[in-house]
Amino acid sequence: MAAQLALALEDPADEAAAYHDPKRPGFFSLLVQVGADKRQSSHLLSDMPRVLGMLDPSRDTWLSQAEFIRPNRRVVNLARIGLLFADLDTYHEEWAAGRTPDQLAAAVLYHCAQEGIPTPSILVYSGRGIQAKWLLDSTLPRQALPRWNAVQRYLVDRLAPLGADPQAKDASRVLRAVATVNTKSGEVCRVVHVETDQDGQPVRYSFEYLAEILLPVARWTIEQQRRERADRRQLKLLPGGKSDNLRGFSGRQLAWDRLEDLRKLAALRGGVREGERMMHLFWRLNFLLLSGATNSREMFKEAAALAAELDPRWTHRSAELRTLYRKAKAFEAGERVEFGGRELPPLYTPKNDTLISLFRITDEEQRHLRTLISTDLAKERRRERDRKRDEARRRAAGAVDRETYLEAAEAKRVQVQALRAQGLSVRAIAQRLGISKSLVALYAKEAGVQSPSPITNGEATGQRPILPKAGVAP
Repeated sequence: MAAQLALALEDPADEAAAYHDPKRPGFFSLLVQVGADKRQSSHLLSDMPRVLGMLDPSRDTWLSQAEFIRPNRRVVNLARIGLLFADLDTYHEEWAAGRTPDQLAAAVLYHCAQEGIPTPSILVYSGRGIQAKWLLDSTLPRQALPRWNAVQRYLVDRLAPLGADPQAKDASRVLRAVATVNTKSGEVCRVVHVETDQDGQPVRYSFEYLAEILLPVARWTIEQQRRERADRRQLKLLPGGKSDNLRGFSGRQLAWDRLEDLRKLAALRGGVREGERMMHLFWRLNFLLLSGATNSREMFKEAAALAAELDPRWTHRSAELRTLYRKAKAFEAGERVEFGGRELPPLYTPKNDTLISLFRITDEEQRHLRTLISTDLAKERRRERDRKRDEARRRAAGAVDRETYLEAAEAKRVQVQALRAQGLSVRAIAQRLGISKSLVALYAKEAGVQSPSPITNGEATGQRPILPKAGVAP
């Protein structure tokens, strides 16, 4: 079955459909070798079957693994991604010398089994090495990019003995398209293994499962630790730098969220004014670098994409970003800057108040943002989160919300007053409705219902009438 499926995925459109969906909005990109140059083009996902069907198999061709909101595969334009991957340059490894594509695939599967790494959904022979792909059961949105980066980075590091390319782990990466030639070897790129599920389809994994399996610390543990820290002090940007796990995860997520907030701010204002474009570009790029979603090598390309987003007609001055470039290099080298008794990354980590003042963000605008908010608004949101969490805990414990409680109380009140008017005793009503006698008396008093006479009381309840004591006049 797996061999038959591998053959079925020899068509480039079929292999791409394993992680791209032509029914979704957005774009994918191709990189094609033309002479000494590589030419890039972007196309609507809806056109993917037609475009891939027109590929020239004699040319080196690479396909983007992610999908984008604009016809440009820069990471700032990411829309979603539906897989993890690793580009294994096995031809650099001595153990791989002379092995066939099938033998290379078997070696990859053996290594994954030995290391406790989930089996790749698809293995593609690139003409010289292996492309390993882990398909997700649902795509991750752009907001989850820092989490995806953390898992992807650690996965590639664990596959280093197989020749995993450490540079090929970003979301904007392109990998060779199947059924196209690798001119360096003369071999055709093709699927050599498919791991199938019980329905005979390529196996797909939950991203949360992969994160728990691959990362050295489970995500739920990290979130619990973060909540405990947040209870003790205000969230601060954690140092970034080189890391093979999630030590800097919260810092990267905060940086990405700040980038998104600046983009949201521009949308709220209907664009960015001419005199503020460079300021927006500088800080967006700074936070993009801090998030770990790009690096100094790709920085100026990402800057061009961000500048086009601000204004397609604007030609920004790259020289003004040189200082940021040097700081990005220092950041990647793991350098730290000591300030106020703390060690910080060389890139800029301003306080919220600084950014709010710099961009003149109003209180109303802050209510539409996620992280660039004042201390007062942050406290207000925390109180609201705490209130909702407490309500959820009470409901889970069997409690009801106030509205439901009041409705039930009103229903009891009506029942008490009706039964009291019929002549039932306080005790009998309390037993019948399962409430206290004092509450029955209170409800009856509110309605002004008078207590029946002793004899009537006894007759109504079927109990022995209460008679006066002997020798006492009635």
